[in-house]
Parts: sequence; structure tokens; C-alpha cells
Amino acid sequence: MKIGITCYPTYGGSGVVATELGMELATRGHEVHFISYSSPIRLNTSHENIHFHEVEVTSYPLFDHPPYALALAVKMTEVAESAGLDLLHVHYAIPHSVSALLARMMAAPRRLPFITTLHGTDITLVGADRSYLPITRFSIEQSDGVTAVSRYLREETARQFEVRRPIEVIPNFVNCDLYKRSAEAVERDCWAPGGEPVLMHLSNFRAVKRVTDVVEIFARVREQRPARLVLIGDGPDRGAAEWLVRQKGLTKAVCFAGKQDRVYEKLGQADVFLLPSDQESFGLAALEAMACEVPVVATRVGGLPEVVTDGEDGFLVPARDVAAGARAVLEVLSSPERTRAMGRKARENAMKNYCASKIIPMYVDYYRRVLEGEAAGASA
Repeated sequence: MKIGITCYPTYGGSGVVATELGMELATRGHEVHFISYSSPIRLNTSHENIHFHEVEVTSYPLFDHPPYALALAVKMTEVAESAGLDLLHVHYAIPHSVSALLARMMAAPRRLPFITTLHGTDITLVGADRSYLPITRFSIEQSDGVTAVSRYLREETARQFEVRRPIEVIPNFVNCDLYKRSAEAVERDCWAPGGEPVLMHLSNFRAVKRVTDVVEIFARVREQRPARLVLIGDGPDRGAAEWLVRQKGLTKAVCFAGKQDRVYEKLGQADVFLLPSDQESFGLAALEAMACEVPVVATRVGGLPEVVTDGEDGFLVPARDVAAGARAVLEVLSSPERTRAMGRKARENAMKNYCASKIIPMYVDYYRRVLEGEAAGASA
């Protein structure tokens, strides 16, 4: 198949999933065309089946904001025609599904179906804004196929938008051959030269990720035992986290590692992964850590209970309860045997439910059903 993929190319879950999906499809012989305003951060454009098409937006004094959604629709139509795309797969409803709808209309009478994958904040935050709700609902209903990354998100979409059309749950995934515990621990020796346990967090440092809660949890753990903290990523709340680290006198115990492309090399060197978010529609970072044999301490919100099994491969705690988070971390670290056992179970569950080898065929099958008109979508 020839597939056009559009996503936000920034450091966030939806863009990562879309990029990994495209690369997995390419290795399986499908031709994948990424269409966005810049190349996704994890995209390997050297593969012969992967192509990138940049959306250029014209600046004009009349426009306060460049009309990206319109430029994207035009580029989608151009790529569909020149590359002979079979379908478009857009990640994040606003504005990508609206642009895909316009592209489908412009491509007529040639059939150009599009699939919308809902990732979370396009529904729980953006779509719930009353000014965006009607267009979000319309674009979902007009899609030829709609998927959500968790059962929670499917139910939330139906509840908030009163969408009655079928939504297929195809969860996020991880390449289990790539994400695994590494025998080499060069960076770990730098992070924890005294052999202390390493706590880790990975995100885009937005407010919803509660990075300051990560620091608070770590501070409470340090009151009970030696430990080190590694924070991977960057974003608006980094400054607040750095200030809190200084205030608590933890500067020498905390490493701000910044954005990393090969996060699988870092995750496998941790002992516990922290994800104390206010909201997660799935929790991709938690899954990536689990695949690397790292137990997860996360909040019991959104789709995280579908990923983390409380007391088995990690612990789930109430949101914003840093005391409970610290107790859970200390329980994981109560003995090396306990830590390793939970880590092994984490990888076992990740491999059983969320390996790319299991999830990618689900997408391919869904593409086939949309192309054959078997997925109950909108009529063009």
C-alpha cells in the first residue's frame, strides 16, 4: 500500500507513535509518505520506502496566523496525486482530520479515504474546548475510519462528543527488539557512580506531566535511601523543575538529560520509571520503560491502568499524591530481587500485549477494511 501519514513532528506521544508506525510499515514493504511542516524527530528518511513532504505556509500581512490547515490540505492532495496514495492516515484530530477531509473532497472523483487516530489531548483538551467541539465532532464523523489508542479514549470520545460511529481501539506499541535492557551501562555509571538506584522520567515537560511531582517524589525517596534521578526531555516546565531541584539541594543527585533520540538506550539503565501525570490517554513512555524491564510508578488516570498492572509490573497511585508515589518507589526498591522480578514482568506484559509485531498487522488489516469499505465510516 501507499500511505500518507500526517502528525505533529514535535517531541510528543502522537508524533512518536505516528513516526514509529510509518517506519514499521516501511520495513514491511509499504510505501510511506510523511506530510507535515517539518520532519518528525525520530524519522529515518534514509529508508527507500520513506518519503517526507514539507508543508510550506505562505506568510501574508493580512493573516495574523499562517493558514496551516489549508496548506496541509493542498499538500495532501498534491502528494496523493503524484505518489498515487491509497489512503491518508492522520494523527491528532485538530487540524489534521479537517485538512484530510478537504483533501478527500479536492481529490474527487478519485477516491482518497482517510483514517483519523485519536491520541488524547485532541479529545480531552482541545476538542473539549467548546469553540473546537463542533469541528472536532464533524471531522471524526466524516473520517472513513477512526482509531483510538486505548479503551479509555474511545469511551471518552463517545461521551464528550456523542459520537455514535464505530471507533477501533488499536493501542500504542513498541519495537520489542529495540526496546530492551542493555548489557552496557556506561551512562548509568556516570549518573550513579556509587551504584545507587536510578529513577527516570521521560516526557515533553508539559504541565500535565507533573515534572515537579517527579522531583517531589524523588526528594521523599532520598529521605529514606540513596538514589539518583534522570529527567529526559524538555519543555515549558523544565525551569520549574530545575528551580525545585535547587531549592531542595538535590542538584548533584539529578541529571537533566534533555531531548534524546535513542531513548531505548537510556531507559534500560533505570531501576524505576516515574510517570505521575494528571492525565494520560495511554502512557507510551511507560510502555517503553516496561519493554526495557523497568517497573513503572504511575498515576491511576486515563488509559494507564490498561498498560500498568498494579502490584505486578509497577504501581498505580492517585494523581498528585507524591507521598503515595514515594512509597510505591520504595516498595519497588525494597530489594534487588523485587526490582528485577517486577522488571521482568513488565517486559513480559509489554511483549505479550504491545509489541510492534502484534500491533502493526492490526493497522494493516484496518487499512484493508477501510479501502474495501468494510469499516463503518462516513460516505464520501
